[in-house]
Amino acid sequence: MLTGDYLRLTTGAILAKPMQSFLTGVGITVGIAAVVLLTSIGEGLHRFVLAEFTQFGTNLVAVNPGKVTTMGTPLGVLGSVRLLTLDDAGAVARIPGVRAVVPMVQGNAEVEAGGRTRRTTIYGVGADLPVAFRMQVSSGRFLPPDDPAAPRAFAVLGSRLKIELFGDGNPLGQRIRIGGGRFRVLGIMESKGQILGFDMDDTVFIPAARALNIFNREGLMEIDVLYAEDTPVQEIVAALRGLLTARHGQEDFTVTTQQQMLDVLGNVLNILTAAVGALGGISLLVGCVGIVTVMTIAVNERTEEIGLLRALGATRGQVLALFLGEAVLLAALGGLGGLAIGVGGARLVGLLVPALPVHTPWSYVAAAETAAACMGLLAGALPARRAAGLDPVEALREE
Repeated sequence: MLTGDYLRLTTGAILAKPMQSFLTGVGITVGIAAVVLLTSIGEGLHRFVLAEFTQFGTNLVAVNPGKVTTMGTPLGVLGSVRLLTLDDAGAVARIPGVRAVVPMVQGNAEVEAGGRTRRTTIYGVGADLPVAFRMQVSSGRFLPPDDPAAPRAFAVLGSRLKIELFGDGNPLGQRIRIGGGRFRVLGIMESKGQILGFDMDDTVFIPAARALNIFNREGLMEIDVLYAEDTPVQEIVAALRGLLTARHGQEDFTVTTQQQMLDVLGNVLNILTAAVGALGGISLLVGCVGIVTVMTIAVNERTEEIGLLRALGATRGQVLALFLGEAVLLAALGGLGGLAIGVGGARLVGLLVPALPVHTPWSYVAAAETAAACMGLLAGALPARRAAGLDPVEALREE
C-alpha cells in the first residue's frame, strides 16, 4: 500500500462521517482544553507566589526561636529555653559576610492621629529594614540606628495608613499614639502593595524595643539576616548556628534559608499544578472511551472493506496501521481543537480577571497533545487488532 493510499483511506474514513468524527474528537478536545486551562491557572499562581516571595531578594536567612524540623514559627517561643533578643541581633550583625540584620516583632494595635483612629499592623524592626527587604522611603527617612535597647520614639508610616490618618496633609514631624505610647512620624514608605495577603502599606514601623514594650513581650519573633551575594549561604548558616548556640548554650532556634523556603513552596505549588492538570486528564480518559467505541463500530461497519483490502494484497500490518492511524488522527485533531480552546480560554480569563495570574506552560501543552495522540493509539489498538485479524474470505461475505 502506497503512502498516498494510506493517507487517503485514513482521512477519507474520518471525512465520510463528519458528525461521528466530530463527536468522537469532542471528548479529547474537552480533555485537552481542561488540562491547558487548569494548568495555566495553576502555573500562573505558581509564578505569582514565587515572585511575591522573592521580591525581597534570595540572599536572606531567617532565625526563629524554638527548634523545629522544617522552619521556625512564632509558636516556637513557647518551647524555647532562651528567647531571641536584641543582643542576639547585635551579635549576628558582627558575623563576616552579613550586610544587614533586622530584629522583628509583629503585633496589632490602634494608631491615633488628628482625631482619627485605625487598628493596623505594627512592625517592630531595626534601621536596616529598607536594605534587607528592598523597601524605599518616599518622604522623610527611615528609623535611625539608635541604641537598640533604648531607641527614640520614632515611627514610619505605610503609604495607605498615611492617607487614612492624615489625608493629603504632611505627617512628617507629627505626633501619633500607638498602643498608649507617643511617637513622632519620621517618614512615609513607598507603596509596596499586598504580599501574600499582607498589606504592607497599611502598617507602622517602629523600633523593635518599643514594640516589645507595647506588646509586653520578652523576645523577638524573628531575626532576618541579609548576607553578601558572594558569601556562600552554608558559611552564614554555620556561623549563625555556632554563634547563637554559644550564646544560648544549646541550639534552641531554627535557621531557615530563603532557598529552603522557596524549595518547600515550589514543591507545594508543583503538586498543585499537577493536581489540577490531572483533573483535566479525567476528560481525556472519557475521550479515549469514545474512540474505542467509535473504532469498534467502524470495524463492524467496514468488515467488507477490510476483506477487500486483504484480498487485494494488504497485509495484516497495513490494516492494523490503517485503523491505528485513523484513531491517532481523530485524537490529534481533537487535541489541536482543545489546545486552541484552552489557550484562548486562558488568555480570556487573564483579560476578564486581571487579578488572577494566568500563564500557559508550553511544556504541559506539548505533553497534553502527545498524551492525546498516545491515548488515541492505545484506544485504537484493540479495534485495529480485531480488524487486522479478520479472515479476508469471511470478511468479503459480510454485508
